[in-house]
Amino acid sequence: MIKKGIILAGGMGTRMSPLTKAVNKQLLPIYDKPLIYYPLSILMLAKIKDILIIVNKGQLNQYKKLFPNKKNFGVNITFKEQSQPRGLPDAFLIGKDFIKNSGVAMILGDNFFYGQNLSGLLANCVKLKNGAKIVLHSVKNPEAFGVAKINIKNKKIIRIKEKPKKFISNYAITGLYFFDKNVINYAKNLKPSKRGELEIIDLINQYKLKNKLSAEFLGRGGAWLDTGSISDYYKTSTFVQAVENRQGFKIACLEEIALLNNWINNKDIQNAIKFYGNCEYSSYLKKLI
Repeated sequence: MIKKGIILAGGMGTRMSPLTKAVNKQLLPIYDKPLIYYPLSILMLAKIKDILIIVNKGQLNQYKKLFPNKKNFGVNITFKEQSQPRGLPDAFLIGKDFIKNSGVAMILGDNFFYGQNLSGLLANCVKLKNGAKIVLHSVKNPEAFGVAKINIKNKKIIRIKEKPKKFISNYAITGLYFFDKNVINYAKNLKPSKRGELEIIDLINQYKLKNKLSAEFLGRGGAWLDTGSISDYYKTSTFVQAVENRQGFKIACLEEIALLNNWINNKDIQNAIKFYGNCEYSSYLKKLI
C-alpha cells in the first residue's frame, strides 16, 4: 500500500518566462487556485497523507506563505529544495530520507487530471506492493509524447518509446507514477542521458525489464492536461472555469477533499476561511459547513 507521495515542483519554467522569473510556475493561478493545488488534490484523493514537495532552490518561502504549517488540509507536507534540474528520477534521490523503505507515488507539479473514474483509478494504484504502475491516456498525437504499448488483458507494458517517429501506440505516459520501495536503488543506478539528466523513461524501463511494470488508464471522459507552455496553461485554466461555473463544484478544493476524507473538521474549515479572507474560494468553503 502506497502512503507517501512526491510532487515535483522544480524546473525553470522557461517556456513561461517572464511570468516565472519572479514566481514559481506551480504558484501561478489555474483559474481560481494556485497550480500546486491540482497535483496535491490528486495525492489527497489517493488518500496519501505524507507528501514531499520538491521546489527550486530559493523558492521555499513562496510556498511557506501558501502552506504556513505542516498540517495543512490534514496532510503532512515536507519541502526539499533542488539546486538544479537533474531529471525526474532525481526526485527519489532528493527524497530518499522521506521515502525510506516504502512505496511512493510521484506526480509532476504541472500536470492536471480530471475525470469521474479518477478516485477509483487512484485507489487501484495505491494498492501496489511490488513493481511500478504508470497512468496512461489516449492522445491524438502520440509522436509528441512518451508512449507505451500494452497487453490489454493483463495491463503489462510491452514497449516504451519517447516521442516515436513511427506509430507504436496512442497511449501517452502521463505525469503520474507509482513505485515500490526499490525505486531509490533503481534511480541510483541510472546514468544521465545525452542532455545531462536522469530520464523517467529509463527508470520505468528498469521495471519493464523485470516484467514488473503495469498500467492504469484514465479512460474516455477523463482529462489530462499539461501546463508547460503559456498556451496550455490558459487552456487548462479555461477548462477549470467552464467546469466549475457549469457544475457549481470546485475542482481541487483541498479542504473539501480533506473533509470528505475525515482528516479535518468544521473548525478547520473556519480557520481556512479566515486564512483566505473575503474571496470566492472562502464563500465556497462556507457552503461545506
